[in-house]
Amino acid sequence: MKNKTALLSAFIALFAAIICVGCFIKIPVGVVPIVLQNILCILTGVLLGGFLGSAPAALFLLAGLIGLPVYSGGSGGIAVWLGPTGGFLPGYLLGALVAGLVAGKASVTEKKITFKKALRITLAIVAGMLILYVPGVIRFAYWALGAGKVPADKSVLAYTMGACVLPYIPGDIIKTVVAVPVALKLRPVLAQYLYSSVKEGQK
Repeated sequence: MKNKTALLSAFIALFAAIICVGCFIKIPVGVVPIVLQNILCILTGVLLGGFLGSAPAALFLLAGLIGLPVYSGGSGGIAVWLGPTGGFLPGYLLGALVAGLVAGKASVTEKKITFKKALRITLAIVAGMLILYVPGVIRFAYWALGAGKVPADKSVLAYTMGACVLPYIPGDIIKTVVAVPVALKLRPVLAQYLYSSVKEGQK
């Protein structure tokens, strides 16, 4: 059991580090840049599955909150949370949690990919990607209203959707298409390391 806990902790730390490294990969587009950290949070959530799926995202967010430069563009600290895109940060955690719960705990039996399993993983990633937008959109809309950024001929919802949702849908679709086969390939491998050894020891 101690070996399992240590190995699980190591994977959580590794996945959190991978998410952090994603901060150096971004494409500036308007106020909200295109980043990889969103799909990395969702992917790690699906790989670990369940409530534990959100642990790497939580660790990543905590690292940035205490000031480490792990957020997009090498930023960190509470100021990022209070900025126009700050709502996406808790969205990463929420999305990872939802994706992990939908995907469920990984199993070595997933080596055989079926339509049902592929559909479940796809739905998990899509759900996670959609959910992470919710707090991000709410925070951006609040910021846009307060900063007087909304044009007179647009509603705050229309402006927000045009600024931080619609331009990023094509990129998110591509990220999802890539993430699904990666998750299907790696989930049974992780299950073999994290769960099968425990079962063998109990026989």
